[in-house]
Order: sequence, then structure tokens, then C-alpha cells
Amino acid sequence: MAEIIQRDGTWAFDGSTVRITPGLHRSVPLFRQTYGEVSVPLEAVAGVAHEPERKRGRLRLRLREGADPLLQATGGRLPDAADPYRLAVDVDRSGVAAYVAEEIRRALLLEQIPKEPATAYLLTGPPVPVSVRSSDGTVSFDGAQVRIDWTETSDRVKRATGPRIIATADLVQVEWLPNSGFEDGFLRFVTRDAVFSKLPPEKDPYALHLWGSTRRDLLTALVATAVTARLPHPSTRTGEVSGGPRTAQVVPPRADHHDVLLRRLRELGDLHRDGVLTAEEFALTKAAVLRGF
Repeated sequence: MAEIIQRDGTWAFDGSTVRITPGLHRSVPLFRQTYGEVSVPLEAVAGVAHEPERKRGRLRLRLREGADPLLQATGGRLPDAADPYRLAVDVDRSGVAAYVAEEIRRALLLEQIPKEPATAYLLTGPPVPVSVRSSDGTVSFDGAQVRIDWTETSDRVKRATGPRIIATADLVQVEWLPNSGFEDGFLRFVTRDAVFSKLPPEKDPYALHLWGSTRRDLLTALVATAVTARLPHPSTRTGEVSGGPRTAQVVPPRADHHDVLLRRLRELGDLHRDGVLTAEEFALTKAAVLRGF
């Protein structure tokens, strides 16, 4: 057993699994504490690095592409402090960190673990049901459907449409961008009907606009990961294009997507006529829908 215990957390390697447990210190981000313990099977590991520095170094675990729904959902956008595969190491424990890294490397060589992308998720992601309250609303996922309940500060368009319920079977993918404190983020649930008519996150009834507490909004990655883990694995999809750190699916158009967009425009017209949308809001939202077309 190779083990290192630090304020940020504990890494323990038994030859087949890297068990990562978050620390309880108040400096450990809420996301890490909420995500909890992560068991990484050796076959999901692509490599490990020990990066010593004068005052404090770090251990970094690199996973195979497509092995982890968390990395798939967040696309490498988690802040370093919230990354469960990164451990800050005190300088006096540098030798222990180097030993743990070397044990993992040796096991990777002995077991001849491939570095190619995985064809199935090798980690399970967070358990369901999971529910998170964000700046724009509360999003819940029970394994079968996503539900979004809007807050009083949500855009009028969203509140007018009422709670949004999306069956997992209707989902194409999940898009997540964190609220950095300098730029707003979003959590968007893309269905086949919505893929060609994306609205700005603040007006899209299929998206949470993340603009409030960065600490709390980061927890929406839990829902994004839980949903992603239950969608078809990326290796089963066809026609993908580069999308930054990860890949973004190109969804083949449905034959009736023209009718879907016309229905969206009619719904917007009804909201404008009922006084829910101002003339300016209607014009801006309509323009966004037509850009999607």
C-alpha cells in the first residue's frame, strides 16, 4: 500500500485502485468535499506526475480520455483547487509523493495499461438522485429525468414557461461552463429539438445561467456529471469535431427541425402578446432563434 495524507486529502494505492479522499480542512473547496471519495481503477489511469516545488508541490493523476464522466462533462474547466486528481503536497512529504507516483507508474507498466481513449466510462460519477441550487434555479436529476425549478430572479421567459422537465432519453449532450467570478457560466441540457435553436443561457429554458456564488454554482458540475454518465459514451457517437479540451458532438439534423423552430417562434410570439416579453426582449430572442436556424 502506497499512501500519502495531506491537508487537501489522501491518496492510497493498493496496486489496482487509486483511492482519493478529500480533506476536511476548510481550505478544501466545497465541490471536492461534496463530490466525495473517488476510486480510480488502474485501467482508467494514463499517467501520474509528481511536481515538486520549493514550498509546496503537487501530485497529478492523468486519466485516459473517455474514462471519467466528470472530465467529460467539465471538459478540463474545473479550477485546479476543485480538481480531485490534483493533490497539494507539503515540501517535507515530497519523498512520499514521489514514492506513490513511482508505484503507480510501475503498476501501469506491469499491467500494460493502454493510453488510448477508453470505449466506456470506467468511473461511475456521483450517485443519484442529486440536486443543486444555483443562482438561476434548482436542478435535480434522479437518473431518469432532469428537472429545473426557476428562482424569482430568473428571466421572465423562463419563469413563464414553468418548471422544465427533460427525460434522459431526449438528451443529446450536456454543456457546462463554470462561473469564474469574472465571466458568467451555464449548464445547458441539449435535446434534439433544442440543438438548432440555442438561446442565450439567461433566456434558454433548457439552461441554467450561472452568475452568483462561484462556490455554489460549481456544484452544478455534479448534475452535469451524473447526467453525462448515463448518456451514450462518446465513442459510440459519429461525426464529432474538436471542442477545446474535449470533443463536441455534431448532431445530425432531424427532418422536422424546421417545424420545431417555427413552433419556438410561435411560442415567443405568444409570450410577447401576453405581455411576458417586451418588444425589445422579443426581438432579441427571436434573432437568437433565427441565428440557430
